[in-house]
Amino acid sequence: MNNRLGCVLAILLAITCNISVNGEDPYLFHEWKVTYGTLSPLGVPQKIILINGQFPGPRINGTSNNNVVVNVFNQLDEPLLFTWSGIQQRKNSWQEGTLGNNCPIPPGTNFTYRFQVKDQIGSYYYYPTTSMHRAAGGFGGISVLSRALIPVPFETPEADHMVLVGDWYTKSHTELKRLLDSGRALGRPQGVVINGKSGKGDGKDEPMFTVTPGKTYRFRICNVGLKDSINVRMQGHTLKLVEIEGSHTVQNVYESLDIHLGQCFSVLVTANQEPKDYFLVASTRFTKDSHVATTTIRYANGKGPASPELPKAPEGWAWSLNQFRSFRWNLTASAARPNPQGSYHYGQINITRTIKLVTSAGQVDGKLRYALNGVSHVDPTTPIKLAEYYGAGDKVFKYDLIKDEYEPSPGQAGQDKITVAPNVVNATYRNFVEIVIENHGKSVQSWHLSGHSFFAVGIEPGRWTPEKRRNYNLLDAVSRNTIQVYPKSFAVIMTTLDNAGLWNLRSNSLERNYLGHQLYFSVLSPNKSIKDEYNMPDNDLLCGIVKDMPKPTPYKAN
Repeated sequence: MNNRLGCVLAILLAITCNISVNGEDPYLFHEWKVTYGTLSPLGVPQKIILINGQFPGPRINGTSNNNVVVNVFNQLDEPLLFTWSGIQQRKNSWQEGTLGNNCPIPPGTNFTYRFQVKDQIGSYYYYPTTSMHRAAGGFGGISVLSRALIPVPFETPEADHMVLVGDWYTKSHTELKRLLDSGRALGRPQGVVINGKSGKGDGKDEPMFTVTPGKTYRFRICNVGLKDSINVRMQGHTLKLVEIEGSHTVQNVYESLDIHLGQCFSVLVTANQEPKDYFLVASTRFTKDSHVATTTIRYANGKGPASPELPKAPEGWAWSLNQFRSFRWNLTASAARPNPQGSYHYGQINITRTIKLVTSAGQVDGKLRYALNGVSHVDPTTPIKLAEYYGAGDKVFKYDLIKDEYEPSPGQAGQDKITVAPNVVNATYRNFVEIVIENHGKSVQSWHLSGHSFFAVGIEPGRWTPEKRRNYNLLDAVSRNTIQVYPKSFAVIMTTLDNAGLWNLRSNSLERNYLGHQLYFSVLSPNKSIKDEYNMPDNDLLCGIVKDMPKPTPYKAN
């Protein structure tokens, strides 16, 4: 009897061990039908990209380490791709969804994205990267919560709301594309939308959010716009900043926040005012004529409309720069892993490589182009990632057309010769790099790096020199994935290129991005091992010169 019992226990133990070793993190399944519909975000009927009939699209809610599966049915009349801005796609740039990484989904077909939000928390969003589709919608929010065992540095809010704000054009995305293809600029947007609506601000709008007196709410606010920085504020309430793009922050309180293109902030708002209606206000910054949108926040059982007097936005970019300097990484808060954010001492790592990028604009064959170090990126018909994987890169692009150092001709900034070509930097796996972005123009820029988070260590007026390193924040700069660069200024970021794959550094301005303000970092693992990078998925779409080539030998776990 004892022997039998011992055998049973041994079997049960083996089964238990097997489950614990091979068990996977939870899966989240989504099925999207992407179509056109007619809506009027600014009061003018337009063709809008809908996902399952919604604009904005469905929110992806998950928890750190969840596996996300999104089956996209492209029912548009054009090829389509989605990118998941801020999701790091660890070892998996196959799911990045840019034209440098992937063949677009043909009309009338479907494609399934599969990725894991590995060791991430925070607020992000997705959007289409093909053509000018982002100007027609197709975007939505992504929220990734901490696992239950990892403490969060604030009490669980009563509710968690996604607020997608941005400027908006009343011209269709096809009209805007024709403008850029003809060599002209887009001009100014016609307004601002909040979750796809502009709000009349006359007290007759239905509330977008309802709050209970005394309760605290989390608002995840992302600037999903096309051209402009946005200032966000709430009548009668303050905004407690708690997270920026995956990092818990020191919890400073603000009257308003400047949120630049592509950026996502989380704030806590306590319903501690007289029970009635209040406006959440979003307006463009650094523009001659500011566009304003409102949405109504209603107290449950409150009485009275919101005041027609809207809180004013700050003026000038010096105020915005000072606000950026006030953002600090919360060094004692837990990260997505159960260890303090401050346990990673980035300021003590030696810089392996410095890349200085100078932004410029100019004419090529009579048409407007934007360039980095004199190179204006254009997407080849064969995605760069596929060309590399199939060993056909030399037939599609050249590495390192741009150099790490670049100085425009004296007195001719922005007028140097521009080369139009795929812009690919050959980067070394696990190098710790310093990237400087100089903006010699007159408008604020915003930049995003995919596949990584980076430390935004400094923004200053003027030109960068090595002596400027004395002014870096090497202790508690926020780890994030976007950075703004003010006019006639520079910004500096630091990161470890520890994610093997092909990663896009791009302008968050749709116009600048479309006309060349981007590049790709090729971060190849010398081991060609699935420990460093996953193999091409079996369902990956093929196009260009690799379409009929034999599939390469897959990586192994060496």
